[in-house]
Amino acid sequence: MEIKVDRERCISAGMCALTAPGVFDQDIEDGRVVALESTPAPERESAVREAVQLCPSGAITVVQ
Repeated sequence: MEIKVDRERCISAGMCALTAPGVFDQDIEDGRVVALESTPAPERESAVREAVQLCPSGAITVVQ
């Protein structure tokens, strides 16, 4: 699993950081998504998929 984030599309809702805090965070300057891991560990895949679905702007995608 590989994570792609589109910071331009992000609206700073923070659902990703709340759902998968070890994988996503928010930039302290503008609140937009920051991927802490581009390839998360297998045990985090479920949380990542949930974060992708909860993102209101669709700024996060997963590539297999």
